[in-house]
Amino acid sequence: MNKAVYIATTEAKSGKSIISIGLMQMLLGKTAKVGYFRPIIDDYKSGKKDNHIDTILSYFDIQMNYEEAFAFTRSEIIHKNNQNKDDEIITKIIEKYKAIEDRFDFILVEGTDFSGEGAIIEWDINVLVAKNLGIPTILISTGVGKSLDDLIGNLYMAYDSFKDKGVEVLMVIANKVQPENVQLIQNELQKNLPEKILSGVIPLNKSLANPTVKEIVEELNGKVLFGEAYINNEAGAFSVGAMQLRNYLTHLKENSLVITPGDRADIILGALQANISANYPPISGVILTGGLLPEEPINKLIEGLSEVIPVISVQGGTYSITNRIGAIQPKIYAENVNKITASIQVFEKHIPVDALAERLITFKANGITPRMFQYNMLKRALSNKKHIVLPEGTDDRVLLATKQLMDTDAVHITLLGDKTEIENKLTQLDISLDLHKINIINPEESERFEDYSQTLYELRKHKNVNLAMAKDLMADVSYYGSMMVYKGDADGMVSGAAHTTQHTIRPALQFIKTKPGVSVVSSVFFMCLEDRVTVYGDCAINPNPTAEQLAAIAISSAETSLAFGIEPKIAMLSYSSGSSGVGEDVDRVRKATELVKEMSPNLKIEGPIQYDAAVDMNVAKSKLPNSEVAGQATVFIFPDLNTGNNTYKAVQRETKALAIGPVLQGLNKPVNDLSRGCTVDDIYNTVIITAIQAQGF
Repeated sequence: MNKAVYIATTEAKSGKSIISIGLMQMLLGKTAKVGYFRPIIDDYKSGKKDNHIDTILSYFDIQMNYEEAFAFTRSEIIHKNNQNKDDEIITKIIEKYKAIEDRFDFILVEGTDFSGEGAIIEWDINVLVAKNLGIPTILISTGVGKSLDDLIGNLYMAYDSFKDKGVEVLMVIANKVQPENVQLIQNELQKNLPEKILSGVIPLNKSLANPTVKEIVEELNGKVLFGEAYINNEAGAFSVGAMQLRNYLTHLKENSLVITPGDRADIILGALQANISANYPPISGVILTGGLLPEEPINKLIEGLSEVIPVISVQGGTYSITNRIGAIQPKIYAENVNKITASIQVFEKHIPVDALAERLITFKANGITPRMFQYNMLKRALSNKKHIVLPEGTDDRVLLATKQLMDTDAVHITLLGDKTEIENKLTQLDISLDLHKINIINPEESERFEDYSQTLYELRKHKNVNLAMAKDLMADVSYYGSMMVYKGDADGMVSGAAHTTQHTIRPALQFIKTKPGVSVVSSVFFMCLEDRVTVYGDCAINPNPTAEQLAAIAISSAETSLAFGIEPKIAMLSYSSGSSGVGEDVDRVRKATELVKEMSPNLKIEGPIQYDAAVDMNVAKSKLPNSEVAGQATVFIFPDLNTGNNTYKAVQRETKALAIGPVLQGLNKPVNDLSRGCTVDDIYNTVIITAIQAQGF
């Protein structure tokens, strides 16, 4: 079975990084464990690392050492090639590749960059490596500086060369083409290449082509005087501040880099003020030339500004510095999350991801990894967008999570709260959230307030709730949000960042109520361990469930597990395994297990069973040798809240696992609770899960 793909380019500066990052994101959503390998890398300074290896390994959290990810530096290849040691080169590359293959389900192999000395031999080496590793190839060429015929001819020759050497080409990609020519080039590729060869055309992206201030600092050996927090700003343009301020301000453009001698206090202060002015475009940074530094009163003034972009001091005259900045070739690096995210979005928009994945992934990986789980969740949410209401609309974490959610475009969002307060919060947090894309509702000022209050009165009047009481309750964001879900004005609700669990779910229990046939509302956590995702229930709702409630929790948890792509193998946990234990607690678990078998005979379930027997195959063989669950459980049902809550927190803290939840199950419509200590990522993940739950109603 195919376990890897080779990315090869026909020349330097092809934008290969975009393809590597996009492919890695795609593969991690399809395959349990993905490795990364570059047979040959550029030489790097002592104490430094190859930028692209460092970026891929750190951003995607690939569990590899840096040294494992490459075989040779460029100078080593040239030296061995001059000594006619081609066989030695290939032998070592194969050995290093096989060492990675043994540990991973799939490997992304990235070819050379065609930069510097030795570029003339790289084409043959790339073909030779791909052939000897026996893996298919994706070919990339840049459209910069080429006519249509040149670009198509270049890609076709590359395809022919690899094919002649027995290397299967899966796809060819034309990168960095003018946007207006995308469809024309796509048509030409499909006309000139065999039908089975996939093709992709990616337009030139100006943002990805811009260097960051950090890259400029490194190239110029500059010193950061102010604004280091914004060092990853992109320099969209640059200009020299050599004229009077009133004239220079008219030349500022979006994300301009201001270059000026260090003694031009007027230009420095004018640029910094323009950056925070609503009347001028944002500026990426200020470069001070000549080694000149602002005087102390100027420094003091800068320190007092509300926001300071990077101010960099460099040696050298303005003319030479400007030329050096213009010659910088921007790269994508680990800290620049914006460029990485943009690369992924560009890849997914312009590459036939599903068709490519189908050809690449020819095997079924065991289990599901956290990265795959989260990737699949996002894809499912995107496939059928739902409307989620967030009652705690003024909470900082909720607003930050909302920004992430809107960037992915996975859900529709309504925030509850005062619009002015939310706008002020967004300004304070420097969150650029387009309020035209979300709904903001202040419950008491809502046009639906009277209708919602009347509905609540009708639903709860048998509990002695009058209309005035219903209005008081409806002013509460938890009641208003729950009523939106009940009335179909939202598909689900996520709350609890600033409220207790009881406050969050009480309205849902009062009028959304449970599904038909479900006797108890319960919860699960998705525990994202290093190499798999398991389900823990119930760790948040029911303190001391009866046998009947435990059985209901197990069945609901199995349904939730299956809905999220995890095959349910249920372990009913207790302090003993099988029939050996006695006592009220173990008997309750034993009875619950029997009830599940009666109600859902198709489910794989074992109980009572100890945790070690549920997860360790060696222990399972000695304690429950004939069990189809022991040693491979995926759903863990705890006997009580005390055990479940402490266990999930212990596993989370000790193994650094990501715990997503609690995810409520059993309600007629999805409402989910957050911990008051939740992070932005917790909120993001819970909203995505809630949206997926809503797809089932």
